[in-house]
Amino acid sequence: MRDIRDAFPFIVDNTSLLLDKAATQLWIAAVAMAISMAIAVPLGVWLGHIHRGSFLAINVSNVGRALPSLALIAILIAPLGLGTSTLIIALIVLAVPPILTNAYTAVEGVDRDVVDAARGMGMRERHVLLRAELPLALPLLFAGVRTAAVYVAATVPLGALVGTEGGLGDIIVNQASYELSGVLAAAICVGVLALLVDAIFAVLQRLVTPRGLRARVDFAAVQTEAAQAVPRAVLSTPPGGSP
Repeated sequence: MRDIRDAFPFIVDNTSLLLDKAATQLWIAAVAMAISMAIAVPLGVWLGHIHRGSFLAINVSNVGRALPSLALIAILIAPLGLGTSTLIIALIVLAVPPILTNAYTAVEGVDRDVVDAARGMGMRERHVLLRAELPLALPLLFAGVRTAAVYVAATVPLGALVGTEGGLGDIIVNQASYELSGVLAAAICVGVLALLVDAIFAVLQRLVTPRGLRARVDFAAVQTEAAQAVPRAVLSTPPGGSP
């Protein structure tokens, strides 16, 4: 208990240090998230639109859940060496599965009657995707981004355990210099940072949701669904036959 109480004076006395490490942690997480979204969102949305790739999305989801974060970072050090870029690549590997899975599930799960109505109005395929499917898919899609963002922000400190830049993790692994009170203070800051990232993305999730859907969407339920998302298998119908 005494060490926990000492952690708060450490935070007050070393605010600039903690803010600097927190800023580094957020920068690493932001770079990893930007690259992950650039890869996973277009791919997941496209696969969901054409109703193919469920095997890919399911297995990417399963692999992402099974990979131990620290082990992945350590494995990548062998071919890539130490450095921030190694940590960012590891974070991308960890962030892509939930984003890809939820992007696919969100678009693929849009009510087919809505899609058929859009096509019946003469919309081209890209307009069907951008004006009908994507707006309805945004709550679940962005929930996957939110899940990945919190995961990435909280995983960055693990980099310090294997010798790469780790933000607040640099303090957590250096008990000899910062003592136990400093380690606890940095750990508290990591938790607060993860909650802050979650709150920011929760606000963004509401903002990107079309106004007409906001009153009908249970964002807590959507977030739970995003965390447990597993795409359903899509059965294709052969031409001229039944599935």
